[in-house]
Amino acid sequence: MKRFLSLLLCVALLTLVLGTTVAMAEKKDLRFVIVPKCVHPWFDEVNKGAQKQADLLSEQLGVKVTIDYRAPATADVTEQNSVLQQAAATHPDGITLDPLDYDGNKAVISEIQALGIPVVLFDSPSPEGSGLTSVGNDFAEQARIAAAKLVELLGGKGKVAVMQGVPTAPNHKERYEAHLAYLAQFPDIEVVDGGIDNDSIETAQSQAAAIIAANPDLKGYLCCDAAGPIGIANAIKEAGKQDEIIAVGMDNLIEILEAVQDGSLKGSSSTLPQIQGAYAVLMMWQASLGMELPAMVDTGIGVYTPENVGQAIAEMKGE
Repeated sequence: MKRFLSLLLCVALLTLVLGTTVAMAEKKDLRFVIVPKCVHPWFDEVNKGAQKQADLLSEQLGVKVTIDYRAPATADVTEQNSVLQQAAATHPDGITLDPLDYDGNKAVISEIQALGIPVVLFDSPSPEGSGLTSVGNDFAEQARIAAAKLVELLGGKGKVAVMQGVPTAPNHKERYEAHLAYLAQFPDIEVVDGGIDNDSIETAQSQAAAIIAANPDLKGYLCCDAAGPIGIANAIKEAGKQDEIIAVGMDNLIEILEAVQDGSLKGSSSTLPQIQGAYAVLMMWQASLGMELPAMVDTGIGVYTPENVGQAIAEMKGE
């Protein structure tokens, strides 16, 4: 009997050791790739959130989780596709991208998936029928929040310019159309073309300066991306029209929040880039394990006004 019990104990210990050895052998380091639209401070915040999440996963999983951040130099779909293909050739455990033009990116995305590499979208709605998970927020609602604030501040009348971002980008397009649809409800508001910034702060500033000069009676300004509000705020300050033009921004970069603080912007509705980065990494990790993902991960909308912007600035600076 004692020999039998000893044998059982040995078998149990051997099973435990073998199981642990197999589990350890199955563990491997993980690498996830982030491909934004272009080099831009907003995407740097996404990367920060992704890096924090990777550090947490590394600690919990006992493996090294690396974020491979690959930003195209310019907002060009051909260049973005090239970056995606180069990333796929390194066989990462997942790729997340903010598409410049889903139709233009679709073939490359399919190529990546055919290699068995999970693909997740961030800061972009998931196109109908694509089967891709989207990490972001309700972009149309984000635009309506900004437009409603502007209409309130204008008292429902005046000339308003609306600046586009990258016209083919799904989230920018959704915001632009939502801005126009909301403003169309007010017969005393005249909408004029506000330019196209293509996710460039410098372009946004030069376009806004031209629009302001061509429309001396301009009363309001809206935009569709994180480059627009910085450029628009700079143009308003250059023209000395902080008290004449009411501009409501988009997103929460420190420059945007400081513009709300100094009055060149009267508010901003924001996606939350660090949270998007964190959850995009979580979704890629889950996909790498073979888990079925939700169609949408809603990371929420932040609303910033002169009343709460001081606290938001302190949080962004880590104070």
